Amino acid sequence: MEDTDSTQQSVLIKTGWLDKNPPQGSYIFQKRWVKLDLDYLRYYESDKDMYSNGFIKTNFIAEVAPCGDQKFEVRTSNRDFVFRAESDEVRNEWVKAFKQVVDEKRNRLSTYHPVPINSMGADKSGFLELRGFRNKVYVEVVMDKVFLYKSAEDHASGVGLKFIDMNLGSVKDSDRRSFDLTTPYKTFSFSADSESEKGEWVEAMLQSIGEALSNLEVAKKIWLVEANRRCADCNAPNPDWASINLCVVMCKRCAGEHRSLGPNISKVRSLKMDHKVWTQELIELFQRIGNTASNKFWAANVPPSEAIDVTSSMAERKKFILAKYREGKYRRYHQLFGNQAELDKALCAAVTTSDLTETQALVFCGADVSCSTGDPSYPTPIALAEQAGQRLQMEFLMQNRTSEIPRLELGTNIEKEYYVVRPNITHNGFLYKTSSMNRLVTERKAKEEFSRRWCVLNDGVLSYYETNLSSTPNGEIKMGEIVCVAVNPPDTHGYESTFEIYTQSERLYLFAADSPEEAREWVKSITKCFLPLKAEELLSRDFDRIGRLQYKGGRSLERTAVGWFSLYKTKLCMYLEEGDTVEVIHLKKLSELSPSTRERDVLVLVAQGRTTYILAERKLDFSGWENAIQKASSSTGDTLSEQQLTGSDVPVLVHKCIDHISQFGMASEGIYRKSGQNSKTTSLLEALKKDARRVVLKEEEHHVDNVSDTLKRFFRGLEEGVFGEHCQDWLNVADIDDEHMRIGRYQEILQKLPQINRATLKALITHLYCIQHFSDENQMNVHNLAIVFGPTLFQTDGQNYKPGRVVEDLVNCFRPIFGVSEMELQKQLNVIKAIIKLRATGKPKHQSPAFICTVYLEERGNKSEHSVQIPANMTAEELTKMVLGMRGIHREATEYWGCAEVDETEETERPLHFSEKVLHIYHSDRANCNLVVKKHTHMATMLTYINSRAGDTKNGPIKFREEKSLLGFNAAFHERYFMLNNAMLRMYKEIRSAKRASLSAESGSESHRAEKEWPVKNLTIYLGIKKKIRPPTSWGFTVVYKNEKQEKTQWYLSFDTVRDMREWFAAFTFVQHGSLWPHESDVGRPPRTSMESRLGNMSLIPIRGNENEIRRSLSQLTIDPVSLLGRV
Repeated sequence: MEDTDSTQQSVLIKTGWLDKNPPQGSYIFQKRWVKLDLDYLRYYESDKDMYSNGFIKTNFIAEVAPCGDQKFEVRTSNRDFVFRAESDEVRNEWVKAFKQVVDEKRNRLSTYHPVPINSMGADKSGFLELRGFRNKVYVEVVMDKVFLYKSAEDHASGVGLKFIDMNLGSVKDSDRRSFDLTTPYKTFSFSADSESEKGEWVEAMLQSIGEALSNLEVAKKIWLVEANRRCADCNAPNPDWASINLCVVMCKRCAGEHRSLGPNISKVRSLKMDHKVWTQELIELFQRIGNTASNKFWAANVPPSEAIDVTSSMAERKKFILAKYREGKYRRYHQLFGNQAELDKALCAAVTTSDLTETQALVFCGADVSCSTGDPSYPTPIALAEQAGQRLQMEFLMQNRTSEIPRLELGTNIEKEYYVVRPNITHNGFLYKTSSMNRLVTERKAKEEFSRRWCVLNDGVLSYYETNLSSTPNGEIKMGEIVCVAVNPPDTHGYESTFEIYTQSERLYLFAADSPEEAREWVKSITKCFLPLKAEELLSRDFDRIGRLQYKGGRSLERTAVGWFSLYKTKLCMYLEEGDTVEVIHLKKLSELSPSTRERDVLVLVAQGRTTYILAERKLDFSGWENAIQKASSSTGDTLSEQQLTGSDVPVLVHKCIDHISQFGMASEGIYRKSGQNSKTTSLLEALKKDARRVVLKEEEHHVDNVSDTLKRFFRGLEEGVFGEHCQDWLNVADIDDEHMRIGRYQEILQKLPQINRATLKALITHLYCIQHFSDENQMNVHNLAIVFGPTLFQTDGQNYKPGRVVEDLVNCFRPIFGVSEMELQKQLNVIKAIIKLRATGKPKHQSPAFICTVYLEERGNKSEHSVQIPANMTAEELTKMVLGMRGIHREATEYWGCAEVDETEETERPLHFSEKVLHIYHSDRANCNLVVKKHTHMATMLTYINSRAGDTKNGPIKFREEKSLLGFNAAFHERYFMLNNAMLRMYKEIRSAKRASLSAESGSESHRAEKEWPVKNLTIYLGIKKKIRPPTSWGFTVVYKNEKQEKTQWYLSFDTVRDMREWFAAFTFVQHGSLWPHESDVGRPPRTSMESRLGNMSLIPIRGNENEIRRSLSQLTIDPVSLLGRV
């Protein structure tokens, strides 16, 4: 049998004979020839028939399931169809085929061409009499097909009689109200209610025939790009019209609105009929740009409330299309927008490349297609494109020679979020619902508090009814208002499976389903309705919570952005628009988690050196996110995988205990053999297991024996032990006599351990190896450690020798078993040796704690790396002397050695003043910086300038650039005039303004204010500018300004010569610190009398300034030193 589908027919999935139960529910089945493709289920009297007895549109099929011997049921929203196969095996094949089709229709963003006709607006629809039928039938003309339905209700539910492909049809008048639709296989005789109505039907069917017979050659080529198979404006399938200057493909209904804009805005042409227009270059242009790239520009900021779809009225279409293309309301603004000269210059550069999207953005943001290039040989951008051989650039420019530039009406707000209209998601069924709330659900809700409701999700609205027969909903939730959906753990409430919906109006809706599968299906359907398509990767896992949040992060801490977040177990997945990717934060591995307070509603997450701030746009859903993130990041059980972890997968509890003992207990006699105080050990273990990140171990408060006992108790109490299910395998290795074979076996079973167990065991054995290395001081050799840790790690009573033997092997053969290099091990031992030596010299007890930090000499690298103990009050001068002394370097009188804070890319650096404390560098938010001791190459010139200058001010022209422009785009460098005095740095647009301001200041007038001004004390100056900023010269500053609220902004200064840069840096340094170099401190102020910084065992606190400053200095003697680090 030949199929009667159109030339763009769907591929048949399955065909065959089935028995069908008639709609009256009779027990007598009727044999039918059944065909299933991606869009339709059709059944025929015989396999020779051309037109079906009935069809079901597949996107209306809700479920297909077996229902007894050899039978299966196809369920739609209001009808069920029962089919019977020859055997269960054949029945299962049909069910599998149906599920394949249904799943594909649900999950794919756009189906293989063509997509279901029901999503299109009909060209003509209504009731007609049809010969052979007792009642009128509902007829619908859509594109190149005519559909017949028993009723309008059947049409709404996607269940019809047959459809007629019009490529072989013809229409003839029969009498005053009747006409015939004739095909080679059958004649359909219709009668309308009036002669005028008959004329409308005949006209619609003749147009449908023209549609079917039109040339599809151009359309097929343009439809090869998947995005071009849907209307760029309303998402309707099979668009066969296009705007040849805007490069968008659209449906017939939207094309009418484009025509009303006029050809100066949109030049509308048919893909099927205007063959002469479609040159090879124009077709290729649509294949390269088309709807994907065009909507990234034209529809970059469409809010859901303003988007249209296939069901939108003509008035809605007109309003949207006018705003989109005439006003350019939703476009993504080019960074040069508003700067005509720069736009024209950028266009001349872009047309010589293959970057069509850049040209499109420039042209529709104001660049002049006919601007002067400044080259007489190639005076216009079109000539430049031709000379560069860019055919498609030429085509685009020629199509837009007379195009008007969109003009946004004044006062129109541009939405900040990026949305794309997604296909309509539908779902329905019974759910259980409580009353909505304005606070979090903290108490268990019993079953009696839920009410059963019939819920329908359609057209972006979730409606809930009293019953499935009710016509008026009790209430509704618009998908565009949803900001978060959360799935509760099982049995949180009386029903096992519950989920929560949070809205912008600070309301919480609690729903329950009969099964976890049903609840998950509802959650995913709802989420798909409000989640942007680009963020759909967040749906790939069974998330616990998903929604929209405001955040600051990455390199843009000054700007608040909107991101889409999902919480999956202990992972926080983030779709951030500026990165256009999904990033993942492992919450168990956070190095810091700062919850919100009454003063600030912000959640701070620090992981792998990156800080992310989650802001409270709304209190209700933010509180839910905060609770969920804190719970996911905390220790949740007694297995290793449930602990808070470091970046190297070692539990934070283990890391902190080992680190504390390494600093304060390596020389403690009998460490790990002696027990700690039971009450203190118990309370410390509880605190560490609750939230190890927040526990700070201090020498004065936490004795090493209490800490060592805590670590032993932790390992003994692990639910599965560190060796897990392989515990016996480890014990069996102890019986192997040959050491080489024993080591090989240890290596083999080590790899079988989970990563966390493996990393934890390595960290512990490394620590024990270091302990036994200093057994002369602590009396804990390998044998003694094995006696303690054998029963601890294997959780035995100590009667078996094998656990101790395994621990001895692991420590003695530590390097080959764990693959540790000699250099790595020696480096760790040297650090511990330095700590023991320092503690043995009688270090004062009450002093600021010292930290072991990495410092580099002259450049970053393994050979230049030094581990240095840095106390909180160490200055840059003291650190420089220490490092040079360690390397035996003698400073010449003409050499200026100092410390510099160097960016990891080595593009920017900040020479530290000799009196500046250095420890805060390691605790600052610039985690990608290093301390380097190096020669200060600019110091000699800076000292000469300071000694010879007249006056205490500095002024002159400097090229200035902000981090971002007011519109959020990258800014350019512009020359400004700067004046620096002992308190403020001021910037003026020109020198005349500066001079007037200076005169005004002398006369007391304020008529000439600076364009910008900054307190010098709040500025941090870095030498250098990153290359990506594109500074005009090689000499410049990166300036960071921190206001009173600790908010940061960043900007750049570029100098014409290196001398200018040195003089300005000298002036800034002198204003901020009063001197440049230790022996040059008398340049700006009388020298202070040198005095010892210690008196006996007590550190001296410098006392100077007013009464309040003196009190603060004295109070530091009683404050915990660690708490002072934040103010260093």
